Amino acid sequence: MKLKISCIQMDIAFGDPNKNYQSAERLIEKAVAGQPDIIVLPELWTTGYDLTRLNEISDNHAGKTIDFLQKAAKRYQVNFVGGSVANREENGIKNTLLIVNKEGKLVHQYSKLHLFKLMDEHVYLEAGSQKGLFEIENNKFAGTICYDIRFPEWIRAHTSEGAEALFVVAEWPAQRLSHWRALLIARAIENQCYVIACNRAGQDPNNQFAGHSLIIDPWGEVIVEAEESEEILSAEIETDLVKEIRKQIPIFIDRKPEYYN
Repeated sequence: MKLKISCIQMDIAFGDPNKNYQSAERLIEKAVAGQPDIIVLPELWTTGYDLTRLNEISDNHAGKTIDFLQKAAKRYQVNFVGGSVANREENGIKNTLLIVNKEGKLVHQYSKLHLFKLMDEHVYLEAGSQKGLFEIENNKFAGTICYDIRFPEWIRAHTSEGAEALFVVAEWPAQRLSHWRALLIARAIENQCYVIACNRAGQDPNNQFAGHSLIIDPWGEVIVEAEESEEILSAEIETDLVKEIRKQIPIFIDRKPEYYN
């Protein structure tokens, strides 16, 4: 199956959800002109990394963001890998990725498992515990968030269950751009899957972000790559190619997980 993907590499207003919803609405309207099947948003796109104010600006049970994505999905008949939001629950605030299909159904929520201590995530956020597996258009995919890509065993936990594309939403800093590209290409090659990685653009009071959203094929070839500034990055993926490559080099059959622990 062929699917057109559009990644919205947006510049996020620090700690200003209202402004970010407005920006996302504008960029989604622009993206749908290209008739994508799936639109992807970046990590923590409603708040940015204004972690010290999350008790004030986080989204209660992600309700406002879910409603925003559901309305956009139904209006434009497009699926959303809706980026992640600061999701306030009874036991704390989580960094939660939202998947909404074109009928407006909330398909899945994945809360970031690996919290990034260099940016104090562990101080202000609670880690999730569930996998990011989901289905869109009868295709099995996986969603992960930023720091997760440094844990290949976590990615393999999804692709070994059949995920044919890995969606990564991120706020990856510019000083580690080389890591971003290398890790994403490696994850594509070793898992024989597409990698669709949507990073943010711009800066906040403490960080300059890399941009450079990427769509990578299952051979590890970069199909398309953004620059540093705000833009919409689009490309077509072909899920049948994943099946063909996994037959050519049958790594999932040849694995010996009983020896790995």
